[in-house]
Amino acid sequence: MPITLDGRLVVAISSRALFDFEEENRLFEGGDDRAYMALQNARLDQPAPPGVAFSLVHKLLAFNPVGAAATPTPDGDGRPLVEVVILSRNDPVSGLRVFRSAQHYGLPIQRGVFTRGESPWRYLRPLHANLFLSANEADVRQALAAGVPAARVFPQSTHATDAHPFEVRIAFDGDAVLFSDEAERVYQADGLAAFQRHEAEHSLRPLQPGPFKPLVDALKRLQQVASPSMRLRTALVTARSAPAHERAIRTLMDWQVEIDQAMFLGGLAKGEFLREFEPDFFFDDQTGHVTSAAQHVPAGHVASGVSNNG
Repeated sequence: MPITLDGRLVVAISSRALFDFEEENRLFEGGDDRAYMALQNARLDQPAPPGVAFSLVHKLLAFNPVGAAATPTPDGDGRPLVEVVILSRNDPVSGLRVFRSAQHYGLPIQRGVFTRGESPWRYLRPLHANLFLSANEADVRQALAAGVPAARVFPQSTHATDAHPFEVRIAFDGDAVLFSDEAERVYQADGLAAFQRHEAEHSLRPLQPGPFKPLVDALKRLQQVASPSMRLRTALVTARSAPAHERAIRTLMDWQVEIDQAMFLGGLAKGEFLREFEPDFFFDDQTGHVTSAAQHVPAGHVASGVSNNG
């Protein structure tokens, strides 16, 4: 039967988000791609250090049954639940090191697309990707414009701890990430008091979905799987506070999405709270929050909504 990724959580990730290629990347960004290729080829047998999104990918892949087949069995059992695909501006030669590094760490990654400097975002559509992680802002913006949940990883982020080896922990901002930027537009136009009034008045009306709603839906399916080796724990970490908290909670209830923790911080810096939650990754639409978070946890910028116009 034809191979398909339907029904899987598909994560597309750049090589620089998965592995620490910052030293090599300086050559690539300097425009000397042949020197970059030569360096990667010389280091072919040297596994690249884990990158900022390594923990997230490693744990998500642990949801797959041991020895899962690439195609479903006739009864549907033994099928992979998560598919990770390398989607990179690297050249195919440098891709050899990416695959070898993945093999070194026991990551069962089989698929990759390498475009040698061209933007790879178009390949997200045939992959039906639920998430794209990259260090390239232009690629992330193009992915978001195409309706794919995407974030620009901050390579300098603190890496995830090993305190929760059997839990994938993911934290999300609310407005312009999980939800639309409707409320954020009110806040930026008219201030905090108007925002609070607006949200209290519309507390019973669910917010429209934001760019990461498709990822949340895919994670919801993953949460419903009884995995002996891994579970999923999520958190909403938002600058909202009472009374604006109610609309956020009711929206998640309307979506039938269960969030394990919710932090309504009323403008407090998010970084130290995220440090205590210890996520494998945190997503936010405002670079200030991402910069704060990156001092404590792996973090990425979602370039969507009114805060990222222009």
